[in-house]
Amino acid sequence: MSASALSYVNGASTTSLLAETIGQALSRAAQQWPERPALIVPPQNVRLTWRELNEQAEALAAGFLALGMERGDRIGIWSLNRAEWVLTQFAAAKAGLILVTLNPAYRLVELEFALVKVGCKAVATATSFKTSDYIGMLNALAPELATSQPGALHAKRLPDLRSVIQFGGSLVPGALAFEAVAGMGGTKEREAIAALADELQCDDAINIQFTSGTTGQPKGVTLTHHNILNNGFYVGSAMALTPEDRICIQVPLYHCFGMVMGNLAAVTLGATMVYPGEGFDPLTTLKTVASERCTALYGVPTMFIAELDHPDFASFDLSSLRTGIMAGAPCPVEVMKKVVDQMHMRDVTIAYGMTETSPVSFQSGMTDPLERRVSTVGRIMPHLEVKIIDEKGRIVPRGTKGELCTRGYSVMLGYWGEPQKTAEVLDAARWMHTGDMATLDAEGYGNIVGRIKDLIIRGGENISPREVEEFLYRHPKIQDVQVFGVADDHYGEEVAAWVKLREGESLTQADVIAFCTGQIAHNKIPRIVQFVDAFPMTVTGKIQKFVMRQEVEKELGRKARKTA
Repeated sequence: MSASALSYVNGASTTSLLAETIGQALSRAAQQWPERPALIVPPQNVRLTWRELNEQAEALAAGFLALGMERGDRIGIWSLNRAEWVLTQFAAAKAGLILVTLNPAYRLVELEFALVKVGCKAVATATSFKTSDYIGMLNALAPELATSQPGALHAKRLPDLRSVIQFGGSLVPGALAFEAVAGMGGTKEREAIAALADELQCDDAINIQFTSGTTGQPKGVTLTHHNILNNGFYVGSAMALTPEDRICIQVPLYHCFGMVMGNLAAVTLGATMVYPGEGFDPLTTLKTVASERCTALYGVPTMFIAELDHPDFASFDLSSLRTGIMAGAPCPVEVMKKVVDQMHMRDVTIAYGMTETSPVSFQSGMTDPLERRVSTVGRIMPHLEVKIIDEKGRIVPRGTKGELCTRGYSVMLGYWGEPQKTAEVLDAARWMHTGDMATLDAEGYGNIVGRIKDLIIRGGENISPREVEEFLYRHPKIQDVQVFGVADDHYGEEVAAWVKLREGESLTQADVIAFCTGQIAHNKIPRIVQFVDAFPMTVTGKIQKFVMRQEVEKELGRKARKTA
């Protein structure tokens, strides 16, 4: 078999990889576009140029050193989308600290695990958001905070934590006000930050992101400046971003989607970061896009669906939009058509990847036909390699399903403190085994057909949930749908579907089954159909099918089958 017939591609490129740190990239942005807008956060009345953002980040970095933090120390950031988040991101990079991005949905057990696992020396935290009392949870884990001197915490359950830096609310005893930290650095610390600019290396670890695994404890994905800065640059370049662009970042910053594809794409190409609000709200996003004349919009399909279906959608002028990214889940073709036609996002792109690959490895092009943007995840990114292998590790022919593996600059250093778990996914040749089932066509377009562990095995036959979902999206009364497997005594697993209907519509389980009958294979028809208002999902909008499975099995009194 010829090499071209195999499922292997590499992203040949004439554009060189960036060999700089994130701190150097921000300094360069301040020199190239000093008075261009860098950050706009309307709810906080924040508007900073690249020069101002760089100055504030350097002052905050010096403050971190004044608190006793040293190169390689870990600093947590626990907040939704605020100006303080990106300032902490860039300041940590300039100070040589490793930014630990904490999921805003964490509760006590998860927070304690993350802070202890990587030994966070400081944590910058919002005070609260809706039902999340961040400061209250930190006080519960470290009651010593209330009687400690700011910056001198010694807590039994959080032995490495010394400083709690608080913003967005009334300062509690023992915490440091975020705005005060920038003023703590003197001449000595400023000089140290200047010296670090040349000492820090692009291959240094700069970020730890915890994977939200469905089983076991989360793993800390350790990423370098080189990993994430280049990924942001190439993702932004695929959308032809320039200093004239304004990116509406409605996706969470704690995840790669926001902090890499958003913030780091902006800093490398001079585009403006626009945060419509702390958490996702479709109306707020529509207002912000219109008022700030955003040219790019990021989101997962459920976000775009919520905006398109908002009763006030037609009242907003979205004509400034040109491009953006849809990622995190497959996009139904009808939704994509509306995004292009009604939201004016003719150059919208689809991206695919995982946290362990910084994250993007495939992205569609702006000129790809619409059908390509909904039926594939695009083509390989510059300077990366992908192969698709069978269960024996052999590269399969084009068009054949197998496990997708990625290699190149974007692959993580490893899981923090977990060499064995790292070795399970990262082989000796530095191929990252994604666990995703995929195909590669003759033109190099990739298609994700499911997770290896997400396949429904009914009566010994493999069923792709995505295939069933794409069919059900055709029903005019169905707005969104998720298909998954549940334990079944007879077949091993049975097909189940959670269906979200369009407003004012009604369906029954029998209606859904009848719609499928004669149209898709008998074994693929959902036998369990439940109608819901929302799906359980992570903060980044990724659907948690394991939660749905657990709920249905509990309700039906079924015992879950064992998974590998």
